[in-house]
Amino acid sequence: MTSDSTRSRINLNVNGRYHDLDIEYRDTLLDVLRERLDLTGAKRACDRGECGSCTVLVDEKPMLACNLLAVQVRSKAVTTVEGLAQRPDFARILDAFIAEDGGQCGFCVPGFAVAAYAALQHDTPLDATALRWELVGHTCRCNAYDRIAAAANAAVNGGAR
Repeated sequence: MTSDSTRSRINLNVNGRYHDLDIEYRDTLLDVLRERLDLTGAKRACDRGECGSCTVLVDEKPMLACNLLAVQVRSKAVTTVEGLAQRPDFARILDAFIAEDGGQCGFCVPGFAVAAYAALQHDTPLDATALRWELVGHTCRCNAYDRIAAAANAAVNGGAR
């Protein structure tokens, strides 16, 4: 049993809903999302912040959920891929990934899609090179990078939908 000095009660805003949770201070945001809130879109892969599979938006900026303690985001808005799926402007990301076959096994797609969505929010259009920089740090086990880049480019620059 864990002592009270290692636990915290937090109110976490995830996908626009507040969750009152009793967590351990060491719980990562990824742990809380997947194990406590049953939001499994953010994937556990490297657990070191090297692959991008756990990407979520924190105050609308892409962040790696495996590198954040849940207590660090208690006063911030967290949006997962499940939350983005409720936004009308996210459909163009999904449509582009389907049209361009941008994910063979699909494991990495949520992280790439969240990063592509964040890139879509830029005030100025991104060329293909700048867009690839937005996706740096994301790993695809199937090596579908060209298709993923094509999907992201289509979504961000209006080629899909």
